[in-house]
Amino acid sequence: MKKIIYKIILFVAAVAAMGSLSSCNYNSLVDKQQTVDEAWAQVENQYQRRADLIPNLVNTVKGYSTHESETLQKVIEARAKATSVTIDAENLNEETLAKYQQAQGELSQALKSLLAVTEAYPDLKANENFMALQAQLEGTENRISTERKRYTEAVKNYNTAIKKFPTVIYAGWFGFDAKPQFKAEAGAEKAPEVKF
Repeated sequence: MKKIIYKIILFVAAVAAMGSLSSCNYNSLVDKQQTVDEAWAQVENQYQRRADLIPNLVNTVKGYSTHESETLQKVIEARAKATSVTIDAENLNEETLAKYQQAQGELSQALKSLLAVTEAYPDLKANENFMALQAQLEGTENRISTERKRYTEAVKNYNTAIKKFPTVIYAGWFGFDAKPQFKAEAGAEKAPEVKF
């Protein structure tokens, strides 16, 4: 009889200890998941800031270079595509992140083409509005890079936490799945060719 009572007490103590440990880790996972979601929101915020600057930049360039309409049209189309691809933090996965990153990459390429075109217009390069917009765009690109870095760090911490023992045992039960990371754009492994 004493052995049975001892085993029951031991079992109850083990269950209580596991419950206490699980609840602490569960709360930690919730915090980490919220950090990832917040970091993602900041990435989207900076991409939106860039999208909001583009119409002003396009209109400024348009006034100086009417025959560059093809380049301007590509920027407008790329902006429209980039702003139409949105991801809710709850639906963030490898596939949706890849589509989002591709749309943003196309916009980046269109902007590079637009800024290259402006080199042919000395009056435009000297225009105060253009210079201010270009500086804001460069600052936004830096902010995007910073926010992507913060997102990457938050995802690393979260993904590491859900894979550690004993959390790995129950993380999946509660819906804590791995979050995707940004990947380098195609061709990023090759150094750009510089010609003088």
